Amino acid sequence: MDKDHLMMSRRRFAAGFALGSVALAIPLPLAALTVDEARGLIDKVVKDINAIIDSGKSEKQMYSAFEAVFVKYADVAAIARSALGPPAKKATAAQMAAFTKAYQGYLSRKYGSRFREFIGGSIEVTDAKPLKSYYEVISVAHLQGQAPFDLRWHVGDKSGKLLFFNIIIEGVNMLTSERTEIGAMLDKNGGNLDALIAELKTA
Repeated sequence: MDKDHLMMSRRRFAAGFALGSVALAIPLPLAALTVDEARGLIDKVVKDINAIIDSGKSEKQMYSAFEAVFVKYADVAAIARSALGPPAKKATAAQMAAFTKAYQGYLSRKYGSRFREFIGGSIEVTDAKPLKSYYEVISVAHLQGQAPFDLRWHVGDKSGKLLFFNIIIEGVNMLTSERTEIGAMLDKNGGNLDALIAELKTA
């Protein structure tokens, strides 16, 4: 190897090492996020949900309102990819966009029906704590005539924006249960993603 080539190789190595050092110096999402920020996000979500619950709107109007909250505060794209699982890697960009849109409506109606049960009650944020590379915000749901129950939100900023990406209701993990359910629906449709999208729009 001649002197000039050796010098160039060393420069490339040094440049690569410097870039690698910069990359390593970039804080992980947990370091960029604080407990107060995570809790603050869910405080806003809960405030909006409580307002919908107390609004006196029709069921259809409430579901539309819940979808608006979901789109505003949730990492919809990440949740949709997680729910679809491995088939998401084979889907076209157009299919994923269509699935995400259909899925957000489906999920809003499904979980909106749960939140609709809270009419006359409320949700209260009580605590927040770090978990791995994200935060868990703990809240309590108070329903009329029922014992309070646990409602937990997972919050992160991997998408570049502070959003929640999972909900655990009474110990039931949304991401886990949704992947199982969407997988079963896809199987029922013979693995046809377009057919699944069509079903989600009416489910």
